[in-house]
Amino acid sequence: MNNVYCKDQEKTEKLGHLLGTLLSAGDVLCLSGDLGAGKTCFAKAVATALGVSPSDVSSPTFSLMNIYKGGNLEIKHFDLYRLNSAEELEDIGFSEFVGNNGITLIEWGELFQEELPQEYLSVKIVKEETGRRIFFEAYGSHYKELCEKVWKLVNAGN
Repeated sequence: MNNVYCKDQEKTEKLGHLLGTLLSAGDVLCLSGDLGAGKTCFAKAVATALGVSPSDVSSPTFSLMNIYKGGNLEIKHFDLYRLNSAEELEDIGFSEFVGNNGITLIEWGELFQEELPQEYLSVKIVKEETGRRIFFEAYGSHYKELCEKVWKLVNAGN
C-alpha cells in the first residue's frame, strides 16, 4: 500500500485534485479515516478537478448522498456513517448508483465492505501530529494502473 504525507490541507487538496484529473467514468473511490480526518476535504478536491464548483460540494452526512455535475460526468458522493445495515444501504439505491457512468465517492465505505464493488480504489486518510498520511490501496488492475500514474506524478513533484 503506497502512501503520501500531506503537511497541510492545501497539500491534501492538491493530491485530491491530482487524483481527480486521472479519473474516468465508472471509477469508484472509497474514502476512509476517523471523524475529521479530511475525507470530505479530499472528496471536494476530487470533485473540483472534475469541474464541480467547490461551493457545491458538501458532506452528505445527513442526506446520505449528494449528486454533482462535473463537466460531462455525474459525481455521486455517499456518506455511509449513519447507516446500520445493508438493507438501509439498498434503501438509498446504493447498488444502482455505484460505478454507473460517473464517478462514485464513498465515505465510510469500509463499514459495508461486502456491498462495495469488487474493484475500487481505497483512500485512507490518517491524521498525524502534523498533517495527514494518505494511503492508497488498489482493488483491481484498473486501479493499480491509476495508482501508478498518481505515484509518477507525485514523484515528479506535481
